[in-house]
Amino acid sequence: MNHRPRVIGVASGKGGVGKTTVSINLAVAMAQAGHRVMLFDSDTGLANAQIALGQRVVHHIGHVLSGEKTLSEIVAKTPHGILLVPGGSGVREISSLSTLTSGGLVQAFSEFADQIDVLIVDAAAGLSDQVITFMRAVDYRLIVIRDEPSSIADAYGIIKVLSQEGVTEKIVLLPNMMEDDAAGATLHARLNDVTKRFLNLSLSYVGCIRSDELVLDALRKQTSVLEHAPGSAASRDFRVLAEAVTNLPRPALRSAEFSFFNDRKTANA
Repeated sequence: MNHRPRVIGVASGKGGVGKTTVSINLAVAMAQAGHRVMLFDSDTGLANAQIALGQRVVHHIGHVLSGEKTLSEIVAKTPHGILLVPGGSGVREISSLSTLTSGGLVQAFSEFADQIDVLIVDAAAGLSDQVITFMRAVDYRLIVIRDEPSSIADAYGIIKVLSQEGVTEKIVLLPNMMEDDAAGATLHARLNDVTKRFLNLSLSYVGCIRSDELVLDALRKQTSVLEHAPGSAASRDFRVLAEAVTNLPRPALRSAEFSFFNDRKTANA
């Protein structure tokens, strides 16, 4: 039976908060839990997921946009068992896609519906039309945030733009590099109070990722922290996050909704 994969978008509003680190480690954690995972590095200008995973790629999403390759021809399978759709790096012509082009990419993923259980979309930093289009098209949006003023302001900014685009639910705040679980819960409560007051929007919470120097060590070795240090605090947090994401209720699919895997007849299996 055909089924519709669960689609998780990871965004931040700004760079430097660990968004791609979250994306790759969440992907690895879900793969280790037995899920068939695809990771789409949707940053078409400064992609780095393939670097963080130690994956050498020849072709990337830029070759699809130029018509040189199809989407299936650029997919790389990593040693972790993850299907990676590499983003472009340093290609000015594709650094900012139009809404129409981004929408075409969303539809192109339909061919993988029967091959994967989870699609993780690692969004570019910022508030471009490209980012908003991808975040509108996913099932759940993980907004990665650090406990610092600029990160909090930018996270609020992307949440506000999403709300203006009609996305007012299924937004999950993910505090990263936190001292402990209590600090993560406090940060969520602070921003959630603001979004409820000014946007009439509540943010979900599934835990946080604690600060762990072994995450940086893993990045230097171009691998995930779950493989580099499986017993570390961050590895445990990513496994908890993967389970929480898996247990999120599957959104009801509306026939008129623009989303990944929504242009074919699929069952919610």
